[in-house]
Amino acid sequence: MDTRRRGNYDSGEDFVLEYGELRFTFNERDFAERCEQAARKLGFVHGSLQGGELEDLVNLAVNGEIEDAASALGEHVNDCWPELVGPADRSLVHWLRRLVFRGAWLDQRVKEGELDIALEPETHRFRYVQPERDGEPIELAPEPSWKRVGYFPR
Repeated sequence: MDTRRRGNYDSGEDFVLEYGELRFTFNERDFAERCEQAARKLGFVHGSLQGGELEDLVNLAVNGEIEDAASALGEHVNDCWPELVGPADRSLVHWLRRLVFRGAWLDQRVKEGELDIALEPETHRFRYVQPERDGEPIELAPEPSWKRVGYFPR
């Protein structure tokens, strides 16, 4: 029986995400990059975000809304709000937070040696694999697509 205690992800003290006994802390840059990656993975953001756009996305992930939009992305979120909000497990905010947390959780598992990263030759994509199970890949829960209300920077 494995009784070791898992470590918590830590890149700084600017942002904190907690789930059960896990407490993940992020520096500002790490958190912003993870939010942008999550938004891209969900199909909500296309391309790279700049200044105010990234600020608005981080505000959305942290506060669950954007009160004073700093960019066109913030205005887009507010304009599309009825389509972005919904039951807690179906809202864009929920999925942004979930993917930021999941990415940090996976990175911590790699750091602790529980997982490895392997390139799949057929798809040219990286996957997380379990070294103690002969490199068996782990299956991640699929995420919904937000492309229908996506933000396309001009």
